[in-house]
Amino acid sequence: MQKFILPILVLVTFAAGSLSSTQIDSWYFSLNKAPLNPPGYVFGIVWPILYLLMVIVGYLNSNKIFKPFVIQLFLNGIWSWLFFAWHLPLVALFDILLLIGVNVYIFRKLGTGSKLMHAPYLIWLSFATYLNAGIVFLN
Repeated sequence: MQKFILPILVLVTFAAGSLSSTQIDSWYFSLNKAPLNPPGYVFGIVWPILYLLMVIVGYLNSNKIFKPFVIQLFLNGIWSWLFFAWHLPLVALFDILLLIGVNVYIFRKLGTGSKLMHAPYLIWLSFATYLNAGIVFLN
């Protein structure tokens, strides 16, 4: 049963995070952004792919990574609320740094195939950290 809990929690996290950013307001558009900030539609393409990979990794590795995976899902889901809904980019930056740390721990627990599926998430989190830090330091 535990094998199915993580994929379900990934979908719940995706929904919860999406709710926070459905109404991006003028606050976000008024911010100075990092030079490599992509157009908004890129996020709509990348995140569903990353969440699908998280579902697979969670399903295949639930016995090895259950607790840290739940923690990373919480940190992932709360980031959107911290940043978009509550306009706390500095707190969101600390959150994403913790998120990276937990995911590095998870990555080290995975076998080769799962590492290949989890690597894009870590790479994207690093890029998102750059974007978040850019907003913190440029505003």
